[in-house]
Amino acid sequence: MLKTALRNVLAHKARLLMTVLAVTLGVAFVSGTLVFADSSTAAHRAAVSKDYADIAVTVTPKDPPPGAPGAAGSAGGAGGAGSAGDEHATVLDDGLARKLAGLPGVAAVRPSADGPATLNSSDGTPLRTGRIWAHRAAAYVPGADGKDSRHPLTEGRAPRDGEEIAVDSGTAATGRLRIGEQITLATDGPAMTKRLVGIVTTRDTRVTAGGTLVLFDKATAQQLFASPGRYTSIDLSAVPGTDTAELARRVTDLLPADRAEATTGTAQAAQQAVLVDTLTRGNEKLSLVFAGVALFIGSFLIVNTFTMLVARRTREIALLRAIGATRRQVVRSLLWEAVLLGLAASVLGFLLGLAIASVLPEILSTTGDPLPRGPLVIGPLPVAAALAVGVGVTVLAAWLPSRKAARIAPVEAMRAAEQPPTATASRVRGAAGALLLALGAGLLLSLAGAKDASEENLRNAMFGCALLVIAVIVLAPLLAVPVIRLGGRLTGRLGIAGHLAHRNALRDPRRTAATASALMVSTALVAGLAVIGHSTGQALDRQAAAGLSADYVISTHTSSAGIDPAAVQRMTATPGVRTATAVTDSTLFIGGGVRQISGVDPAAAPSVMKLDFVSGSLKDLGPGRIALSGTLARANGVRTGDRIDARIGGPGQDRTPYTVVGVYEDNPTARDALGTRTEVQGKSLEPGSVQRVLVRADGGADGGATKDRLRTATGNNPLLQVQDRRELVQEAAGSLGTLLTLTYGLLAIGGVIAALGIMNTLAMSVSDRTREIGVLRAIGMDRAGIRRMIRVESLTVAAFGTLLGLAAGLFGAWTVGALANGALKGYSLALPWDTLLLLCLVSLATGAVAAALPARHASALSPLEAVAEL
Repeated sequence: MLKTALRNVLAHKARLLMTVLAVTLGVAFVSGTLVFADSSTAAHRAAVSKDYADIAVTVTPKDPPPGAPGAAGSAGGAGGAGSAGDEHATVLDDGLARKLAGLPGVAAVRPSADGPATLNSSDGTPLRTGRIWAHRAAAYVPGADGKDSRHPLTEGRAPRDGEEIAVDSGTAATGRLRIGEQITLATDGPAMTKRLVGIVTTRDTRVTAGGTLVLFDKATAQQLFASPGRYTSIDLSAVPGTDTAELARRVTDLLPADRAEATTGTAQAAQQAVLVDTLTRGNEKLSLVFAGVALFIGSFLIVNTFTMLVARRTREIALLRAIGATRRQVVRSLLWEAVLLGLAASVLGFLLGLAIASVLPEILSTTGDPLPRGPLVIGPLPVAAALAVGVGVTVLAAWLPSRKAARIAPVEAMRAAEQPPTATASRVRGAAGALLLALGAGLLLSLAGAKDASEENLRNAMFGCALLVIAVIVLAPLLAVPVIRLGGRLTGRLGIAGHLAHRNALRDPRRTAATASALMVSTALVAGLAVIGHSTGQALDRQAAAGLSADYVISTHTSSAGIDPAAVQRMTATPGVRTATAVTDSTLFIGGGVRQISGVDPAAAPSVMKLDFVSGSLKDLGPGRIALSGTLARANGVRTGDRIDARIGGPGQDRTPYTVVGVYEDNPTARDALGTRTEVQGKSLEPGSVQRVLVRADGGADGGATKDRLRTATGNNPLLQVQDRRELVQEAAGSLGTLLTLTYGLLAIGGVIAALGIMNTLAMSVSDRTREIGVLRAIGMDRAGIRRMIRVESLTVAAFGTLLGLAAGLFGAWTVGALANGALKGYSLALPWDTLLLLCLVSLATGAVAAALPARHASALSPLEAVAEL
């Protein structure tokens, strides 16, 4: 029987190729998705992680140096003048570095003067603004050989004075920066122009995963991020065998206790691990969701293929039984075939999956927010999944139908190649499908009253959607006949070819349903996510429209920077600008919580904000008087005219009794509370700073030209962003947009898998119907008619899968919408008709493309040879 299995594998090369292709694609989809998910998660972790592998101890100042991010009183604002001062200078200088180098157990000392810096690309637009937190700047500190081992030069030379910089190769390539060009950049204040003199490489994963790196000469970096002659940190590496805790104690004894502190690299790595786990937890959960989808679609394709394969070999199995093979031998023979095919296809599929995982970051990245980059991470899970799908699922897929086929009596199997399901089996299928449908739909409908998108509610929603999809798959063979019959009139207009295609689709409802199911799953997921994404975008758009009358918002990328008042004046004088109103944002400590307060000019605010007051008005705003949003007022139980104790700004301020002069409907532009700009500026962490400028343009002004002039008014400062209403909505969508991009990309692969599954099924169908096609050719049907018949049959199957997918996806989006409504005020179901229409066209095109090769093969059959074939 082993020899028989080997001969069967090699005897039918076309069937072998189609089966291997099905298993290979299933394995590729699963392993590629898992490798991509692991690699993407590792890249996200690397993008926010510093490598402490060779750092034994780090010495840092206890108070942030002047000019560094987060330091109080940092001079200058974005778009204005100012530089870091040297008062309160830290003790981290070359003298301390030499003392640390002389300690027992210290192998090397690496002082650093670093901080954030954002650059403009060669076209003047800010570079990689989606990863502002990964923008690094440091000093080029040469060693005894005149080179900085941490930043090897690949082109040009190191910066020598304050007018020169070097950048990493990735930043240079992304921004199209060339040696000798003038580059605009900013740290925490004004825009600067420096000449690019060198390009370096770096092993800093925060940079290689999607950040940027700017290198200054040591004196300039010290002036920008610390103070002249001082550093922001000093890293120490240890002699092998040195106890790092003991080394940290020696370093601490050397340091002034009130000015600096020492931390081991192990402790820093542990602290960082907690932060990184928090930041990347969502990516890890997302990878599990995609892995589950990939496993389902890939496994379904394999099961479908082998079920049809074994069913079509019923006569062959009967012949083996007739010449003496036992049931166990027949089943074992088929299982050996499955093992051999599964092993070979697993290797091919895993290699193809690696190729898919390597190109997905390029495909799914957007210009403004590219996915973090990093090497492929091949862990044990993708390998195990490849074998589980390629071998395990293949063997299981062969075992179930082979047992059923082996139980058929030889004479009965020789007489009829196809065994339609019994009435009892159909009733059992219908009852099981109805039960699953009731459970899934009931669970989803129970979420209609959900008031938030808690993790438990999201888990229930995912489980309900999974039950719904499985129920539709179980019921698909029963739904195929009535649904496809509805399209009979349409296909009948295509003549005899259309009529035959319609009858072929109805001939075996189980085959039709199985073929359409993979496409149905992809369509349901894409349709559901598209509806949720579109509805969320509409809600965000309504929020922006409800709270914003301004046409443009100029704001800082980080809360530590401010907009220089001189830049505000330039914006006011910009041609095409009707009104430019500055807003100061700060924190408000009220009722035991921390909220956001916006400092505005009461006279100018109504022209740029849409404020709907429930009670009171903005005109009464003044010193000691604030207005609250409806949510904040209800949370603290206050109304207009009441007094409440609150504190604006940092810990240096005292709580003050404020009179509530008005309560307004929640407004994202106004934030949680409103005060006068003068009062908020005086008490904020950055006294006198401005965080936003709301601009109202003239009615006839050119939007693009006005936006360019506003950016020029900011001095082309890369720390400032000039956004119109559409860009504000996109930013508000944030992670949702990234999720949809990733999902659409991965499900596009699922669509390809579904298309090849349809092609595989049709190819097998053509092979099984060789004599039938020969008879059709013999009685007069030409090759074009044969091709048309196969294409229409494929389109019928694709339309059936698309219809079921749309129904499941829309129902799921409608029920899950309650969670979004709880998390996002104003959410309501909105159908993206253009996207849904495009999805239908793509699904039908998938069926047409999948039919191309089988149709060509069918039309090429010789009538006499086909009729004579057994």
